[in-house]
Amino acid sequence: MSIKPENIRIEDYTYNLPDERIAKYPIEQRDLSKLLIYNKGKLEKNVFNHIHQYVDSKSTLVFNNTKVIQARLKFFKETGAQIEIFCLEPIEPSDYVIAFQQTEKITWKCIVGNLKKWKDLDLVKIISINNQEIELVARKKSQEGNAQIIEFYWNNTNYTFSEILENIGVTPIPPYLNRESESLDKDRYQTVYSKLKGSVAAPTAGLHFTNEALNKLQKNGVDIEEITLHVGAGTFKPVKSETINEHEMHTEHFVVNKSTIIKLLNSEKIVAVGTTSVRTIESIYWIGARLFHKNKFDAHLSQWEAYQIPSCTKKEALQKLLDYLLKNNLNEVNASTQIMIFPGYEFKMLNALITNFHQPKSTLLLLIAAFIGSDWKRVYDYALKNDFRFLSYGDSSMLIPN
Repeated sequence: MSIKPENIRIEDYTYNLPDERIAKYPIEQRDLSKLLIYNKGKLEKNVFNHIHQYVDSKSTLVFNNTKVIQARLKFFKETGAQIEIFCLEPIEPSDYVIAFQQTEKITWKCIVGNLKKWKDLDLVKIISINNQEIELVARKKSQEGNAQIIEFYWNNTNYTFSEILENIGVTPIPPYLNRESESLDKDRYQTVYSKLKGSVAAPTAGLHFTNEALNKLQKNGVDIEEITLHVGAGTFKPVKSETINEHEMHTEHFVVNKSTIIKLLNSEKIVAVGTTSVRTIESIYWIGARLFHKNKFDAHLSQWEAYQIPSCTKKEALQKLLDYLLKNNLNEVNASTQIMIFPGYEFKMLNALITNFHQPKSTLLLLIAAFIGSDWKRVYDYALKNDFRFLSYGDSSMLIPN
């Protein structure tokens, strides 16, 4: 690895973010948020519903169509003690689509709040859906690191686990909002194009888009492609080590259709909406590059592999991946990634990025610094001085590097 993560100090990627600059709530109309444009070093401000002015007809815009689930379940003991179960990812069955269709039982990896109060094996919650009473039971199975493996089962096969979460679950808004979820979050902490359930955090760069904004882009001849990466709670995990080599990236699962890979292969400019889309398309490249060099397909990209696999052209990597799909009669790449993108990384797919303003000392800020270099400080200073709102419900930026 020519780039040494032990030389990247997280202290160099921080800034002063006053609490009042964190947007606690979304603005009333999604596409009236502010838009900062960084174009080859030049800075300007606009309004998000003018985003079509900055994306030309040669561009392919890549969206993450994951849908946030009502991942937080609240159980109460007879003593009145509350135990909150935060569903992270399905274990059995592990496929997200199949998992949400279960009608009897399912096992999830979860984080449990107030775990010390959970003495008994089972927690029971009586719920009502369409005037039908259902007994939902949560049973501890085992421990995995800081997480618990929990089996849920219920006594009414008319309802899927998806419907149970939708009816009694709570929207898992980010912890830095320092407030409880409210009814408005169920709609607003979700993109208008969300489709496939599985995320416990929204791909927030997409929260600014309205159907009108999307229509304007398509009328301009912009290609719109969708990938799916289910965002995990690890996206909020701060880097606590002095250097990034000691930070363990979380694993996220993604799906990219064969038709999207063909479009990306032939696209002149790729504009990612959000860091999750970046992580997905860059991971797709490296999985293809590994296949190109080793002639062996592996559906997981580990944390440092992007700095170890020999590179090849975008065309070579994606064509090799397409050949693999065709040979095996597959319509999609179903994989997972731990990719860590930090300064020194060479982007293989990305030409421009639409993204929000991220937390100090976060892996997301490292990705921004990797993309536009030390100018990230100018961008964030400009945003702070011009009253931009920060983090998940905050304003947006479009970054076009030199």
